Amino acid sequence: MGFPLISMYVIASLGNSSILCIIKVDQDLHEPMYIFLSMLSMIDLLLATTTMPKMLEIFLMDDREISFDLCLTQMFFIHFLSALESGILVAMAVDRYVAICQPLRYSSILTSEKISKMFAIILVRGALVMIPIPLIIKRLPLWKNNRLTHSYCLHQEVMNLACADIRVNIIYGLFVILSVMGIDSLFISFSYMLILKTVLGLVEEASMKAFSTCASHICAVLVYYIPLIGLSVVHRFKSNTMPNLHILFGNVYLLLPPVINPLIYGIKTKQIRHRLKKLYGKIIHRGKNSRNI
Repeated sequence: MGFPLISMYVIASLGNSSILCIIKVDQDLHEPMYIFLSMLSMIDLLLATTTMPKMLEIFLMDDREISFDLCLTQMFFIHFLSALESGILVAMAVDRYVAICQPLRYSSILTSEKISKMFAIILVRGALVMIPIPLIIKRLPLWKNNRLTHSYCLHQEVMNLACADIRVNIIYGLFVILSVMGIDSLFISFSYMLILKTVLGLVEEASMKAFSTCASHICAVLVYYIPLIGLSVVHRFKSNTMPNLHILFGNVYLLLPPVINPLIYGIKTKQIRHRLKKLYGKIIHRGKNSRNI
């Protein structure tokens, strides 16, 4: 299990770092769509880095212990970064809506100032909603056991280990899901309903071209929400009845988006694809030259 995890982390790190580097260096990519993509890549990189060190300790060194405070810290950052990713996917949906439905006003609507404000709102919302999570876990006095199914700390699993009334945790967890992921998914769905309405009014060639610009974002949304829904469903079953399913969905939920998103945008987005070819073409060329010397 250790080698696949290392491979996934290397792919996630190289892919997201490459996208961040390309967007930063290339002035032609300093557009709202790519700015949001760079935010998504940064969040994916942080999410993978938050969980991977401990996961590698578990699978490579068989170190299965984590302190309670470190568990709470990891829990906060996992849920906080997941909320940020959900918010960025909404911002990217808004970007696609404006680009397709209001193309002449695109540059005037999505200015640098408005993009900064959108990110600030996403950041503040994530912090305000997620800060109470470790606090309502820490208030629980007694624990049935200290064995986790996942290789990282999640609120919905840790709270079930408590020997106390966890109704507050259940209610607040439901509030987080509905107020963050629930509302975000509604905004994304509504944006694509408006996009679809506009696209259907165009001629066939133009409609295909317009909708193809949304393909990468749609894939990123599915990669994020399908594992999230799957994880929420399996947590309704006791982990001792199907532990492998809990572990599978838990790892897919956190590791799939950081690995897949750079591949999606690298393949589907022509500008990113061309610049990735140039970047790694130069690296390979330099490597050949250094061997020849």
